[in-house]
Amino acid sequence: MMAVLSINTDVGEGFGVWGVGDESALLAEVTAANIACGFHAGDPDILRRTCDTAAELGVSIGAQVSYRDLAGFGRRFIEVPPPTLVNDIVYQIGALQAFARIAGTEVTYVKAHGALYNAAARHEGHASAIVEAVGLVDPALPVLCQYRTRVWELAISAGLLPHAEVFVDRGYTDEGLLVARSHPDALLADPAAAAARAWEIVGTASVVSVDGIRTTVLPEQASAVALCVHSDTPGAVEIARETRKVLERNGSAPVPIGPER
Repeated sequence: MMAVLSINTDVGEGFGVWGVGDESALLAEVTAANIACGFHAGDPDILRRTCDTAAELGVSIGAQVSYRDLAGFGRRFIEVPPPTLVNDIVYQIGALQAFARIAGTEVTYVKAHGALYNAAARHEGHASAIVEAVGLVDPALPVLCQYRTRVWELAISAGLLPHAEVFVDRGYTDEGLLVARSHPDALLADPAAAAARAWEIVGTASVVSVDGIRTTVLPEQASAVALCVHSDTPGAVEIARETRKVLERNGSAPVPIGPER
């Protein structure tokens, strides 16, 4: 049986006068919105506006949680004590839940952002903080993360549902993790190539790394696969649109991400 597929993107990543433009064109092409919750980006006005737009378009809302790092856009590792990080994540999810409720919808999943996402692949304390926070708020919320990472393993052990996430527009290491953004092949910005690779990943459960090594990035029988298109990748709207077309042509139309209740 084919896994349930979704396409997600990071949105609402402005702050104050550094606002974001109209993201409705991108949100119209995806099925899930990872909304910044105020720690790496996002303020109350942006949270409310973004939740309203996602709700209007029938896009599921996910809490994109981060280190407390507005200055670094959440892309710097911060050695936060795990108990504090748990509370930081609970705080962020709760803020987004309030605005989602006002928009007539709800938060249906959680995904870490930037440095926290990458650190949780191996960092025991920070991976466990993500899992503990989600379990405290709502254990029915899926956690978007990469397969075989520490956060994936801990989520399963805790009885949570991880959704295996793959990246349509990013380069991979030989270990199946993301290469640094400074790498010359960090981004895949050609819409047709990105969409073709997305379908290849779904079909083979693997990806070719930037060094030419094929590596496994999905479970053999994944129940759910989340395909990410970063909103700040050049041509993001076209990449998401082409990816959606390829999935639909192959009989696997992407759907919103829902909680497991």
